[in-house]
Amino acid sequence: MLIIPAIDLKDGECVRLRQGRMDDSTVFSSSPLETAARWVDAGARRLHLVDLNGAFAGEPVNGEVVTAIAKAYPNLPIQIGGGIRNAETIEAYLKAGVQYVIIGTKAVKEPEFVTEMCKQFPGHIIVGLDAKNGRVATDGWAEVTEVLAADLAKRFEADGVSAIVYTDIDRDGMMQGVNVNATVAMAQASSIPVIASGGITNMDDIVALNRVADQGILGAITGRAIYEGTLDVAEAQRLCDG
Repeated sequence: MLIIPAIDLKDGECVRLRQGRMDDSTVFSSSPLETAARWVDAGARRLHLVDLNGAFAGEPVNGEVVTAIAKAYPNLPIQIGGGIRNAETIEAYLKAGVQYVIIGTKAVKEPEFVTEMCKQFPGHIIVGLDAKNGRVATDGWAEVTEVLAADLAKRFEADGVSAIVYTDIDRDGMMQGVNVNATVAMAQASSIPVIASGGITNMDDIVALNRVADQGILGAITGRAIYEGTLDVAEAQRLCDG
């Protein structure tokens, strides 16, 4: 299981939000590139980038920062989400050196877009499913739909999606522990590997997730915990490797 540090970009800075609220953000660094270096030096084998402004604007806003990180670490898999709504954006990110693009809101509203993008960019598409009580939320979590996250995962099974980033909104940025049961349920809903996101607080969460990693859990995204020091990236990855 991979420990995947999150770098959330807002106005060119590295921040963390609580439950996806743009008005409740904490700035952790004014240099995302230095932040990336910190996690790479700690042994991270993948980075999770989010263009928060882009998620709300519906198009990339922090693209230059993303490109700079990708160019600095050409051999490091980087996944980027936020504001990815068309093929041109995906192509631009892949050309910039990003390995995976995460389709979120558009995957819920237009599932056929995911099917088409998987054909156009095979092996590079991740679907981001953010859920509240098992139901998918869209548009920067502003809207909670009636769609069940597990049903949507099944819908994408035949498309060749590389992974599903599954975020439990209630836990995200709240340091309340990861929702292991919901993550396992998502992993069991389809054959697509799941990356857990939201609520990871300390090593107890990593131990709990690692215990069920063989159910189809590829990795765990961690943000606030590694910035506030309640989780050590190197120690967590060592545990998973062991």
